[in-house]
Order: sequence, then C-alpha cells, then structure tokens
Amino acid sequence: MSMVKTPDQISMMREAGRVVAHALAAVKDHADVGISLKELDELAASVISDAGARPAFLNYHPRWAAVPFPGVICASVNDAVVHGIPDGYVLRDGDLLSVDCGAFLEGWCGDAAVSFIVGTADPVDQALIDATDAALARGIEAARVGNKMGDLAYAIGGEAKRAGYGLLADHGGHGIGRTMHAEPPVPNMGRPGRGIKLEEGLVIAIEPMLILGGKDDYYHDDDEWTLRSASGNKAAHSEHTVAITADGPMILTLP
Repeated sequence: MSMVKTPDQISMMREAGRVVAHALAAVKDHADVGISLKELDELAASVISDAGARPAFLNYHPRWAAVPFPGVICASVNDAVVHGIPDGYVLRDGDLLSVDCGAFLEGWCGDAAVSFIVGTADPVDQALIDATDAALARGIEAARVGNKMGDLAYAIGGEAKRAGYGLLADHGGHGIGRTMHAEPPVPNMGRPGRGIKLEEGLVIAIEPMLILGGKDDYYHDDDEWTLRSASGNKAAHSEHTVAITADGPMILTLP
C-alpha cells in the first residue's frame, strides 16, 4: 500500500484529527485534582462516540503486547512516559499528565498527544513540557517536501538534547492512515541527510517523548503496557498527525 495520500484522503484524515483534538481538549479541561484517569477515559469515549467515530486505542493488540490495550486514551502520570492505562488513579496536585488519543472516522485515523500539569505547576515540570512542545514544533517545521527523515529526526532530537533532556529510547512516531501505525517509522533522533525523502502526500505522526535528567532508558510496568523512565524522573509527550504538502506541513489534529 502506498504511503502517499491524495488531497481528498488528507481531508478525511483532517476530520478524524479534529475528533481527536476535541477529545484531548475536553480531557485537559476536565482534568483536575480529585478526578480519576478512568473518568477522563470515559469523557474521551463520549466525545469520540458523539462525533460518530471509534477509538483507535481501545482493544488495540499489537504482536508485542501480551494483552489488548484496555482504554480509549493513554494516560501517563509523572514518570510514566507513554502507554499509561487509564485506571482508578486519582489525580493529585502537581501531577504531570500526558494524554495520548487516537480515533477512526470513515476509516481514517488521527493520533495526537498533549502534556499538562494538574493543579499547581512546578516550573521544572512546565519547562519539560515546553521543551517537548518545542521539539514537536521543530519536527513539524522540518516535515517538508525534499527533506530527509533524518533531517526531521535531527530537528526533534537536537532540540531535546540541547535543552538537556532525555528522549525515550527505541520509540518515535510513525506513518498513519487506514491504520494507526504504518510505514514509515519517524525516529526522534537521527542524522541530517539520511533516511527516506519526504514527499508530498506523506502523512506521519510526530511524537517526541522527553524525560527529565537527560537519560533515555525505560522499563515496562507490571501492567505490561506502561513505559516508565528508568530514572524515576518525570516525562512529557507531545504529538500531532501531520501531512506533508507542497505548501508545507499541515497539522491535521487541531480543533
């Protein structure tokens, strides 16, 4: 299957991305001290259902996973970098929460993530989130016709490492379309001028995952999904689905 999408297909992916954006906005607005991750998951499920879409994460079962994913969102708190299960954990003041969400609409997928602080913000944690957003912005800016994937990866990784943060080892973004995870892989570290050439119509999910303290290592939690920083330090995750067009990168997961 071709990795390149037509303008009409990209327009349909934009609608799927809009659903994801609305779900993430609703979750962020509702998240507060005393709210459980399960409540946020139920809210996202409602937003997606009301839009006539279906969640991409619920019951997702890749070959490497022992069990299907049990939630509509990934809700990762503090040292959980990604793939956190939205369980009965009740949010506390100062928690750093990363929420990842995907949805299918008319057979096309959108995927995005946002990180924010619940209640009182520690400036160190806010700086981590800002750096993660900045790395995502650099990656999006590099998603242009004629660049190589290595240029994009270097833009993300260079931004993160210059700021003194770790990058989750062995994980990055991905192609997206009729399936949530497709070719090509989109690494968060790379060398300029290397990798496939970025061409018009390619749609990718770009997602830096930064960790305080400069270390990249992680371990799997007992739930077999959550990835936690090996250092125990907090992490942040930002993601957008982006189409590469002749006019530059087009973010598909905005409201």
